[in-house]
Amino acid sequence: MARFLYQIKSPAGQLQNGQMDATDETEVRIRLRSQNLSVVKVAVASGSRVAGGKVQVGAGLFQSKVNSKDLQIFTRQFSTLINAGIPVVDSLKLLGDGKRHPMLKEAANSVKNYIEGGKRLGDAMQNFPLVFDKFYVNMVRAGEEAGILDGILLRLSLYLEKSEKIKKQVVGAMVYPAIIIFVAAVVVAGILIFIIPKFQDLYSSSGRELPMLTQMVVAMSNTIIHKWYLVIGVLLGVPYGIFAWYQTPEGKDVVDAFLIRAPLFGELIQKSALAKMTRTLSTLLSSGVGVIEALDIAAKTSGNGVMEKALIRCKESVTAGRPLAAPLTKEPMIPDMVAQMIAIGEQSGTLDVMLGKIADFYEDDVETAVKALTSMIEPILMMFLGGIIAFLVTAMYLPIFDIAATAGH
Repeated sequence: MARFLYQIKSPAGQLQNGQMDATDETEVRIRLRSQNLSVVKVAVASGSRVAGGKVQVGAGLFQSKVNSKDLQIFTRQFSTLINAGIPVVDSLKLLGDGKRHPMLKEAANSVKNYIEGGKRLGDAMQNFPLVFDKFYVNMVRAGEEAGILDGILLRLSLYLEKSEKIKKQVVGAMVYPAIIIFVAAVVVAGILIFIIPKFQDLYSSSGRELPMLTQMVVAMSNTIIHKWYLVIGVLLGVPYGIFAWYQTPEGKDVVDAFLIRAPLFGELIQKSALAKMTRTLSTLLSSGVGVIEALDIAAKTSGNGVMEKALIRCKESVTAGRPLAAPLTKEPMIPDMVAQMIAIGEQSGTLDVMLGKIADFYEDDVETAVKALTSMIEPILMMFLGGIIAFLVTAMYLPIFDIAATAGH
């Protein structure tokens, strides 16, 4: 199947644009004419294809996704329009006409067309997994079932806002050391390319054998200068290889397990994963989604393989009839405090409220951990950078000291 763009003329004589997934242009025209619509033109959409019945915009090696901030604004505006009494189709038309991310505009217009064709909102959104994930779709379905779509969309926007805040805090904690390491690499490369060769001429004129430390630095300099293509290949190839491996189930399991147990960053990643997990479960349960389905969605949207497997094991236990707190106590990545508070929530019938309180606690804890980590990592990085510079300076000046000592004798 492929995606087609079309322009039609309504019975009132108005021109309207839309999209449709079909096998060929003929099918598009037949389906439109069966709705008593006059077809003006049909064309194949560029930059998109349909796989497995789900529309994937910009599919390829690097699939783009809608920024969570853009989705949050879209959801809040959608909620406001529905709350104001504007029908869903008209709301989507207004959202599709506004200035926003192209994928969101395209998805809004396509969802509108699906609804006009008889589909429900949640079912229509399910066709756009790169825009509306499973969590989003199930929340919308719960809102449709309960007749509180505007309230659910508002909860969704608040959830996305909190998730984006947590994500920025975690990324922010990693940006600073990444910048320091990059600057250190540039400084070291500059020394090896421009300064070491000048010292090497001086060393050669002395006719003395260089110390082992200096020989290592000179060899590094020659490698970067004469085999720069290999160095660049390694610098680009290794990260790409790790990224490609991370896309496989085995690679994701290994990397996620390493990250959540890594020194310095591991605790921060664990707390952010717990905050997202509990916030997701709280939002789903308070919206009327069942516990088993909520655990399944939370596992798939957790963002960490270790937490995902823990939730899947909990889901299997709950399916067998056990309370949620029981399997959580056996998970090493789940703190005892979380399991105890969930047990209290189950006993009192306020599980969604208790999960929300746990999420509040860990969201605040992540913010505190980011500040503590930033203040702690600064001196470590300075020592790291100073150690590299000291190593290079020592290697450069050792032969000079030998030459000076020989001249003195």
